[in-house]
Amino acid sequence: MNAHSRLPLPPSLYADTAVAPVSTPPLEADTSVPVAIVGGGFTGLSTALHLAEQGVQATVLEAQEPGWGASGNNGGQVNPGLKHDPDQIESDFGAELGRRMIDFSYGTTNFTLDLIRRYQIPCEARQNGTLRAAYNAASAAAIEATAKQCIRRGMPVTLLDATKMREITGTDRYLCAMLDARGGDLHPLSYARGLARAAIAAGAAVHGETPALSLRRDGACWRIETPRAVVHAEKVLLATNGFTDNLWPALRRTIVPVFSSIATTAPLSDDVARAIMPTRSVLYESGHITVYYRIDQHNRLLMGGRGPMRWIRKPSDVSYFIRYAERLWPQLKGVTWTHGWNSRLAITADHYPHVHEPAENLLVSLGCNGRGVALSTAMGAQLARRLIGGANAEIDMPVTGIKPIAMHAFWPLGVTAAVLAGRVRDRLGM
Repeated sequence: MNAHSRLPLPPSLYADTAVAPVSTPPLEADTSVPVAIVGGGFTGLSTALHLAEQGVQATVLEAQEPGWGASGNNGGQVNPGLKHDPDQIESDFGAELGRRMIDFSYGTTNFTLDLIRRYQIPCEARQNGTLRAAYNAASAAAIEATAKQCIRRGMPVTLLDATKMREITGTDRYLCAMLDARGGDLHPLSYARGLARAAIAAGAAVHGETPALSLRRDGACWRIETPRAVVHAEKVLLATNGFTDNLWPALRRTIVPVFSSIATTAPLSDDVARAIMPTRSVLYESGHITVYYRIDQHNRLLMGGRGPMRWIRKPSDVSYFIRYAERLWPQLKGVTWTHGWNSRLAITADHYPHVHEPAENLLVSLGCNGRGVALSTAMGAQLARRLIGGANAEIDMPVTGIKPIAMHAFWPLGVTAAVLAGRVRDRLGM
């Protein structure tokens, strides 16, 4: 078998500024383990850490290095909740499971930031709130409805009007926003590396450059082939998200992998940075195509959203972000943009995260739908509970069957068309 070589990280600001990686050498010898985890992003690493905390040794198999995919290349926003409103969640899943899903998902940011404090992970974490902002009447009505549902449930949420939004964003673009005090931001690649370090220190094994090539039953165990060695595992978690391949039948067709892109400026002057986002809340827009941004601890503006459905390498590949930033804040004209990059995340047809158990002692978790930093971290504790306790261990998300998306082969055309249509609709204020 050919040895697998590690691909370089995407050319991101994070790759240039992250804490040093922990050693994750390839798996070289056959091994038998209680739990094997395929995928070394936040979901896999958090699950490994939570298993290790309870004395269960997990072995993480990562094709590249921890945080190589969307975990280490996202917008760095630590946002609470799910895509759907609380009332919708209860309607879809019933009062009892729906309430647990709401409590769990809106608690993910506190969970994540507590974990970072507990393990002293150096990743520039802050809890300055998340703004979900509206710039047209339809999204303003939707945000008001969401805010009312959250406030009714006692959440630390505030509805801000246009005047207040101008004050805390430096632009008159927004009609209103919902501020959730539990949101925040962090340096995602530093966080991924810190999670890997914490998991290893707690007793987990993490192997980079070790893709899972095949997965099948072998007696009472699962047999995973990697380029240099075979793993026998009592239980397996698949946590490959936007990089899900054909390791398990039909799983790849349950998600649409989309590229999310980011461009970032050089550090702005204190005056400009203060004028743009003085409170340092993170913001994402409620539109047909989400744009999100934040100012990091070094006064850089990071602006992201859906980008080309291919890998990019420089800020000019997403020049529309730069034009949009200059539209929001004309004082940014002439500012240097230093990095442009992207990665693949997983969108599900119903926009809920998916947990599957397609066979005994095989667990799957994927589809964070753009809320991955906090959600996947907190899912680690849920998945660890299920891996230890089996089907009798209730978790706070539904465990569902694998349902491939119809006409999945056409998704690249569909996503491209949806992005273009969404941009047109947003531009027209529809």
